[in-house]
Amino acid sequence: MSLSPATPTPSLAALRIAFAEGRRAARSRHRDLAEALGVSEGELVAAHAGAFPADQSPLQATPLRAEWPAVIGALAPAGELMALTRNPSCVHEKTGVYAPASASGPAGGEMGLVLGREIDLRIFYSRWAHGFAVVERLADGNTQRSLQFFDAQGGAVHKVFTRTGTDLVAWQAVIDRFASPAAAAEPVGIQTLPAAVPPEVKPDADVDVAAFQAEWLALKDTHEFFGLLRRHGLARTQALRLAPAGHALPLPASSAHALLQQAVAQSVAIMVFVGNAGVIQIHSGPVQRVERMGPWLNVLDAGFNLHLREDHIARAWLVKKPTSDGPVHSVEFFDAAGETIAMMFGERKPGQPERADWRALAESLAAEGETCAA
Repeated sequence: MSLSPATPTPSLAALRIAFAEGRRAARSRHRDLAEALGVSEGELVAAHAGAFPADQSPLQATPLRAEWPAVIGALAPAGELMALTRNPSCVHEKTGVYAPASASGPAGGEMGLVLGREIDLRIFYSRWAHGFAVVERLADGNTQRSLQFFDAQGGAVHKVFTRTGTDLVAWQAVIDRFASPAAAAEPVGIQTLPAAVPPEVKPDADVDVAAFQAEWLALKDTHEFFGLLRRHGLARTQALRLAPAGHALPLPASSAHALLQQAVAQSVAIMVFVGNAGVIQIHSGPVQRVERMGPWLNVLDAGFNLHLREDHIARAWLVKKPTSDGPVHSVEFFDAAGETIAMMFGERKPGQPERADWRALAESLAAEGETCAA
C-alpha cells in the first residue's frame, strides 16, 4: 500500500533499521514488514539503494533502468533461476530457465512471453514501474540475490531469485548492463501512486445476457474469454453468474484442497495459473506433495511451490468454455472482492483436446458440492 497524506513518511535510515530489526527478530517477509511500517514493499526496497552504513541493514538494492523486456530477455545465460509471482492470496514459485523469452507491442506497452517448460509467463510490462537488483545477507550466513519488480503503487509484480545452479557471472552481467545511472547516488526512495480505482461493475439489468451467452457458446479458444468480458463490460465473477446454463457451476470454497489432493492421488497433470496486474505465472505438470499449514494450502514439490490462503477463498467455480478442440474446464478461485486468486486447468497444449482424467476430476468437485448442499 502507498503512504496516505496523513501518515508521516519514515526516514530512509529509519526504514532500513526497522527492516533489519524485523528480519533479525522474526524473519518477517519483506511484504509484511513494509505493511507494518506503513509503506509499500517497493518503497521499502528502494530505501536500500545508494550509499548507507553497512550496519543499518543487511540488504542492498541497485535500481535498474526501465527496460523490462530487455532485462527479462537477458536472463537465459544465467541458467537456473526461481520465478516468483504472487497476489495478496497466493504465491507461485517455479524453478527453471528464462527462455525462450519474447516481447511484442509498442515500447512502454509491450506484452511479454517466457515459454520454457518450467518458467511459463505472460507479462504485461505496462504495469511495471520500478526494478531493483537486491542482495541480502541472511541470518544463516548465506546471501540471497534477486531481481524485484514493482508496479506504480509499489506492489511486487514479479521476483527472480538465484539458485545453486545459477551462473553468477552471467547474473552479474545482467545487473551491470541494466543498472541505472542513479545506482551510485544517495538513496532518494521512490514515489508511488495511489491505488487504481476499480472500474464500476455494470448492473446485471444493463447486460445483454442473451448476446453474452451466445458469444460464450461461440468461443473457439479460451484466450477469447477476456475479450468477451471486455466487450460486455463484465467482471469475471459477474460473467460466471450470467453464464449459459451448465457452463459455470459454483463449488465449495474448500475445493482447492480437494482438487490438489485428488490430482496427487490420481496422478493428474494440471496447469496452475496465478497472477497479478503485471504477470501471470503458470505451472504445467503433476503435483506430488500437498500440505496444509495453518491457513496456507501448499504444494511443496521440487521445482514448484504454491502457497494459497484458503481462508481468502470466498467463491469457487467450475467453468466450461467451448473451443475448436472441444470443451475446456477450469476451476477458478476468487476472494471476497471478486479478485482472481488462482485458476486451474488440465495440462494441455493448443490443438489438443482436454484430458479426460482432468475433466472427470473437475466434474467430481461439482458433484461433491451438490452432495454437500443436499
